[in-house]
Amino acid sequence: MKGSEKRPAKEAANQAAEAAVKNGERHGVNQITEGVIWKQLLFFFFPILFGTFFQQLYNTTDAVIVGNFVGKEALASVGGPAATLINLLVGFFVGLSSGASVIISQFYGADHEEDVKKAVHTAIALSIAGGAVIMALGLFFSGAALRAMNTPEEIMKLSVQYMRIYFLGVIPSLIYNMGSSILRAVGDSKRPLYFLILSCIANILLDIFFVVVLKLGVAGVAIATVLSQVISALMTMAALMKSEDSYRLCLKEIRFHGHILHNIIRIGLPAGLQSSMYSISNLIVQSSVNSFGTDTVAAWTAYGKVDGIFWMIMGAYGISITTFAGQNFGAGKYDRIRKSVRVCLGMAAFTSILLSVIVLGGGRLFFRLFTDDANVVAIGLGMMRVISPTYVTYICIEILGGTTRGCGDAVLPTVMTGVGVCILRVAWVLIAVPLRPEISTVAFSYPLTWAVTSILFIIYYLRGNWLKRSRRLA
Repeated sequence: MKGSEKRPAKEAANQAAEAAVKNGERHGVNQITEGVIWKQLLFFFFPILFGTFFQQLYNTTDAVIVGNFVGKEALASVGGPAATLINLLVGFFVGLSSGASVIISQFYGADHEEDVKKAVHTAIALSIAGGAVIMALGLFFSGAALRAMNTPEEIMKLSVQYMRIYFLGVIPSLIYNMGSSILRAVGDSKRPLYFLILSCIANILLDIFFVVVLKLGVAGVAIATVLSQVISALMTMAALMKSEDSYRLCLKEIRFHGHILHNIIRIGLPAGLQSSMYSISNLIVQSSVNSFGTDTVAAWTAYGKVDGIFWMIMGAYGISITTFAGQNFGAGKYDRIRKSVRVCLGMAAFTSILLSVIVLGGGRLFFRLFTDDANVVAIGLGMMRVISPTYVTYICIEILGGTTRGCGDAVLPTVMTGVGVCILRVAWVLIAVPLRPEISTVAFSYPLTWAVTSILFIIYYLRGNWLKRSRRLA
C-alpha cells in the first residue's frame, strides 16, 4: 500500500490536483496554469456545458412528452416528488463516486499502474453493489416515501409506477456515472460526452415510441429511461474494456480492494453528504409544494426544467473553477487562483443576469412547452417571478465553493452549504410557510438561502484561511 493512501482526505485531494497536471501533460491536454485566464476557463467550461446540456435535455424530454401527450398528472408524477426521491438516492452515490475519480487520477498521474487497475475494478464493483442497494430501497420504499411527502392522491399510483421501473435500471445508470468518472480521471473528457449524447438521442426516440406510438404513458417514459441508461452503460464499459492502458477493465477481476475502497469512501463521502443535504431539503420543499395540489406540483415540475438551464450553466462554471484552482494550486500559482476567481465571478454574474432576463421574458412560452393548462401556467409564472430575478445571488456559492474545494479545503464549505442552504431552507418552510401558506412563500426560500450562504462564502474567501490551510497540507 502506497504511503500517500494513508494521508488525510485534503492532502489526497491536493495530490490529485497535482496528478491532474501531470496527467494533462502526459496526454497533451491544454493546461490552465499559463495563458489568458478567461480563455482557459472557457476552454474547460464549454465541454462541461455541452455535457450538462445533454443531461438536462435527457431529463427534460420525459417531462415535455408526458406533459403534452398524457396530461398534467403524468407531468407531476415523473418530475415532482418522484424525481426528488430519485435525486436523493442517486445523487449521494454520484457524490461518493467522486472519490474514485480522485484516487484514479492520483495513481494514473504517478504511473502506479497496478493501483490504477485495482482502483478501476473497485470503483465498478462499488457501482454494482451501490446500485443493488439503491434498487432495493427504491422498489420497496417508494410508496411509503411518496406518502410521507404528502403526494397528491391523483398522482400517487403513477409516481410509484415511474419510480419502481426507474429503479430497476439504476445499476446501469451508476455504472455509466462511475465509468465516465474513470475516463475523465485519466484525461478523456470526450467519450463520456459522446456516450451521453447518444443515450440522450436514444431516450428521445424511445420516449416517442413508447409514449406516442404505444401509448404506455408514464410507464413508457420510465422504460425508455432505463433502456437509454443501459445503452450508455454498455458504451462506457466497452470503452474501458477495449483500452490498452492501465485502466483497462476485465469483467472477471471486478472486486473490492479494501484499502482502495476505504480511500474512495473517505474522499467521496463529503460530496455525497452535501448532495444528500440538498436533496433532503428539497424533499421537504417538495412536500410543502405537494400540499398545494396537482396543478402546483405540475407547475413546480415544469419550472424546475426551465430553471435547469441556470443550474446547467452554473454547474459548468463551478467544475471549471474547481479544475482551474486545483491545477494552479498544484503549480503553486496562488495569485493566479485569485485572479481566476474574479474573472469567473464576472462571467457568472453576466450570465446569471442575462438568464434572468431571458427566463422572465419568455416565461409563458417556456411553460407552454410542457402544458397548455392555463392554471398550471399561471402558478408557474408566479414561481418564476420570485426565483428567476435572484439568480445572481447564488453565484458566490458555486464559484467560491468550487475554488476552495479545488485547493483541498472541502469540509468547511460543506458545512456552510449545509447550514446556509439546507438547514435555513428547511426552517423557512417549516416556520414561515404555515404562517403564510402560499406557493410564493415556498419559492422565496431559494433566494433567501442563496443570499445568506453567499455572504458566508464571501467572508470565508476574503479572510483567506482556506488557502493558508491548504498550503500547510500541500
